[in-house]
Amino acid sequence: MQQEKNFILFSGRSHPSFAKEVANFLHVELGKVTIQDFPDGEIGVRINENVRGRDVFVLQSLARQPNFYLMELLIMVDALKRAFAKTVVVVLPYFCYARQDRKDKGREPITAKLVADLLERVGVACVMTMDLHTEQIQGFFDIPVDNLYARPALIQAIKGYGITDCVVVTPDIGSVKLAREFSAELGVDMAIINKRRLDAEQVEANALIGDVEGKDVLFVDDIYSTGGTMKKGAKVCKALGARRVFGAVTHGLMIGDSEVDSLIEKLFITNTLPPRHEKFHSSVEVVTVAPLFGRAIQSFVQGGSVSSLFKPT
Repeated sequence: MQQEKNFILFSGRSHPSFAKEVANFLHVELGKVTIQDFPDGEIGVRINENVRGRDVFVLQSLARQPNFYLMELLIMVDALKRAFAKTVVVVLPYFCYARQDRKDKGREPITAKLVADLLERVGVACVMTMDLHTEQIQGFFDIPVDNLYARPALIQAIKGYGITDCVVVTPDIGSVKLAREFSAELGVDMAIINKRRLDAEQVEANALIGDVEGKDVLFVDDIYSTGGTMKKGAKVCKALGARRVFGAVTHGLMIGDSEVDSLIEKLFITNTLPPRHEKFHSSVEVVTVAPLFGRAIQSFVQGGSVSSLFKPT
């Protein structure tokens, strides 16, 4: 595949190692771009490639500094559109503000919709992302959205570790669909933790719907933030006789004091986000999803189907 004949892949500054991995999978070099911060904090961007009439992909994971990297992405897209790029597709391994997708109380924003509006307004033609917090966010866009799933890569890693006879547990009602898909593909039963959120940082887990006695438990979720939900769920399962506890999560934010609880033998996370620490604890295994994004980009360029990427290999 020749880059000059098909497309150009650019990277913002949020997750350069992931962008390089995707580029290596596609056998292309990352597009040349200069990004700098001015003394007053503003971001300057200059595209150092001819993009006129070409398909362009911009990879930016909107995490760690979501406000900063979102603005950087918007500026990059604006520069590309003003340079007459044919189409600009943004590749967002992590979609920021996705957890605010509805109004639970009065006078609250719907920030997931706001981010969608900003991306559309700047001229993005398509969005590629992974494991949106809720799939309804796709409906906030009037442009195509490819929501890729990390499940195939995670299941491959889970089986490789030797976890085959277990119970898939969801830490809350919102992740039931995800747990059902994991349990179906692993051919095992599932259970649900009764969770109540006390505030933005604290959750209470106090009951289990299902049976885990004498069995291994696999917690599945889309985001591991502070780890509070999984830690409390692990305690509930252990108290009810669970043998070993594992976790599989797409986006490992690992915020604050989020060391993996000693009750969790192994936590599988993907590399949609740059790591917070230079080296993870031995109980954390990072699973790459760069090939999934690489194949999705190939499908877009070649006019192929993306749905085949949703199934485990």
